[in-house]
Amino acid sequence: MHKQNRKAFIEKMGSGGVAIFASAPPVRWNHDTEYLYRPDPNFYYLTGFEEPESICVIAPEHSKYQYILFVRPKDKQAEIWNGKRVGVKDARKHYGADKVYPIEKFSEKIGKYLQDAKRLYYTLGSNEDVDTEILSLFTRSVRSRVRSGKGFDTLVDPSPILSELRLIKNETELQRIQKATEITVAGHVAAMKAVRPGMYEYDLEALVESTFRMNGAGGPAFPTIVASGGNATTLHYTTNDRQIEDETLVLIDAGAEYGRYAGDVTRTFPANGTFTEAQREIYQLVLEAHYAIIDGIRPGVSIDEPHQKSIELLTESMLSLGLLKGKTEKLIEKDKYRQFYMYRVGHMLGLDVHDVNCVREANGDFKTFQPGMVMTIEPGLYVAEGTKGVPPKYLGIGIRIEDDILVTESGNENLTSGVPKEIDEIEALVQSTKW
Repeated sequence: MHKQNRKAFIEKMGSGGVAIFASAPPVRWNHDTEYLYRPDPNFYYLTGFEEPESICVIAPEHSKYQYILFVRPKDKQAEIWNGKRVGVKDARKHYGADKVYPIEKFSEKIGKYLQDAKRLYYTLGSNEDVDTEILSLFTRSVRSRVRSGKGFDTLVDPSPILSELRLIKNETELQRIQKATEITVAGHVAAMKAVRPGMYEYDLEALVESTFRMNGAGGPAFPTIVASGGNATTLHYTTNDRQIEDETLVLIDAGAEYGRYAGDVTRTFPANGTFTEAQREIYQLVLEAHYAIIDGIRPGVSIDEPHQKSIELLTESMLSLGLLKGKTEKLIEKDKYRQFYMYRVGHMLGLDVHDVNCVREANGDFKTFQPGMVMTIEPGLYVAEGTKGVPPKYLGIGIRIEDDILVTESGNENLTSGVPKEIDEIEALVQSTKW
């Protein structure tokens, strides 16, 4: 997969370019403890290498070595504390590099790969130490070019190229996403079976994330949201410490990460197994919008179309519920719907849960869906407690329904349909282990 990705990137580079990618630096949690390490997605996309303190150089026109890695050398003492390192020898053997050096040799060796470069591709801001080294190289090269006519004098951010490449997933990527979504489904189903009034939000958080791990996930793809009652009207609520009350809804937004690829699902369900009348009214409208939006996804349709459709459908729902008053077109024109629906209806999914994909053409127009794209669809309605001018029965209700949609040759496939979302199915599942 990674060799294929490098080849595609090289084709986009054009002649005269050399690219440098740095791994993400470790991030301190406290004192001498670090967060669980996660490699920079672009670095991983091109290399598959997962250790910190590593650098990838892609030099397509070098006479001998076109793909070079700089990695941490083997170190018995360090490995006693922090685990095995791949090392120089095995990095070449297992990761396909033409040449591998110890990371300490980067300053000494990089010059030979930049001798004939006209452009250097590098993303500033991802690794402060490497940024300093690259800017120093750039300054020296510019000065050299003034004197000798040799050296690169252009620094180019490769992120737009990789953003475009990562938009359409290859077969291996899709396999990982499908596994991530299967595990995500298992976590949500487990939570819906276990929920009951009196539990705490963190009880469900623990269950969801342990289910992910027990099914082979690396862990959650993002901080798990378990929001009960009015907490569900906060879009990225992650405190997860409230006791779940009877006759309230629980919104869980959670996804597993498998092979560095993410799943992302949201379901909203009643803690006691039965929707109230007000909850049912809002839920059904969101569900109908959810189905209609997904139904329109197919190759050739604008990537912006699902969002525009969501605005129209949900604004009409707000009118029918009495949340807004007026005409649909005027309310949309004045962004009045944003009081109850505040975000775009979905995002691309991949190595990042909000995948950094280029969804617009150079002229600013949205691209069209193509087979191999994966997008979340997550319409919702959120009526915060204290909102004035709305029917009181809806106050404190937040509902979101989210699935992961793969664009296929003939239309689309819902990768996460295994989590129930019909009202009767949800009620049956939540009640199945309690009554």
